[in-house]
Amino acid sequence: MPRPLNLVERKADTLLPVMEFSEVFTMNKPKKVIVLGSGALKIGEAGEFDYSGSQCLKALREEEIKTVLVNPNIATIQSSEGMADKIYFLPVTPYFVEKVIEKERPDAIMLAFGGQTALNCGVALHDSGVFKKYNVKVLGTQVSAIKDTEDRHLFVKRLKEINVNVCKSKAVTSVKEGLEVAKKISYPVMARIAYALGGAGSGVAENEQDLKQLLERAFSYSKQILIEKYLGGWKEIEYEVVRDRHDNCITVCNMENFDPMGVHTVCV
Repeated sequence: MPRPLNLVERKADTLLPVMEFSEVFTMNKPKKVIVLGSGALKIGEAGEFDYSGSQCLKALREEEIKTVLVNPNIATIQSSEGMADKIYFLPVTPYFVEKVIEKERPDAIMLAFGGQTALNCGVALHDSGVFKKYNVKVLGTQVSAIKDTEDRHLFVKRLKEINVNVCKSKAVTSVKEGLEVAKKISYPVMARIAYALGGAGSGVAENEQDLKQLLERAFSYSKQILIEKYLGGWKEIEYEVVRDRHDNCITVCNMENFDPMGVHTVCV
């Protein structure tokens, strides 16, 4: 099997000095960290978030950092005894998480290990000034990066900035605007919802009537929807890459999906 290629390559003279993880981490090593958990998951749904959250808690424990988990689901592995120093079985919402922050006074918080629910909660807490109010730093994936990937308009903008080709699209905030954009792009079109759990409400429209019904339903999930040219039937190749602050990249896996685009990526 051929060796996977790194997606990011940089000239040797542009690389920052390599430092050990422990050396970087101890510069401002937190004493207590809140981890937003995987939420009220059901059997067979998004178990990877429970796994990733569990590994996060283990890693923090190895660094002798106290952990506070917020997760309403008692059936998860991450909420098992011994995984976190303290667990709050509360909904992962801005209101309850702020109450936990106020009581526990953590040094930092992890947002990227609880799936869409935790991401949305973290963005809301940041935008409302809660993190600044209690001097809580976000570890790992920053809020700006979350917005760049969750906001459909910003994501397309960032891809264009690095010369990545994307299909013709535009983010809309109303049914009327969506119908107007679809006419310019031409049918069939794909409607992708921003900040939605599992892409709920997204779908394909073959005509104006279908799109109108789809958008009316979709706007009950999100305030923003991306209308783009539908690429059904195209081959889909996927890469998963881990990247650190020094731009070191490891390609964890690369694969061609058995199903073409339009089957694997469309939520209807």
